[in-house]
Amino acid sequence: KYHAFLRKRCVVNPSRGAFHFRAPSRIFYRAIRGMVPHKTARGAAALDRIKLFEGVPPPYDRMKRMVVPSALRVLKLKPGRKYCTLKRVSHEVGWKYNDVVANLEEKRK
Repeated sequence: KYHAFLRKRCVVNPSRGAFHFRAPSRIFYRAIRGMVPHKTARGAAALDRIKLFEGVPPPYDRMKRMVVPSALRVLKLKPGRKYCTLKRVSHEVGWKYNDVVANLEEKRK
């Protein structure tokens, strides 16, 4: 499905629009933007407050992590249901920094 999205581009000048990001943080940002009224001041302010990263950067690696039980895959999906991760989708569509982030996460742990 994401490959079909990547094929969409501007006919006149492709460098002018329909930008398709490959990084997991940007794909997730785009998904959130679709759920928020981003054209209003309130929605734009909400999107400005969102911080997305690949991995866990230094100021946040020492903070306590939380688990949201209502978002757990084990509780939400039926057993045997197919699923995908943003990491795998991003890697398949051309994100080149999968190994870099994995190495940094190993070093952090």
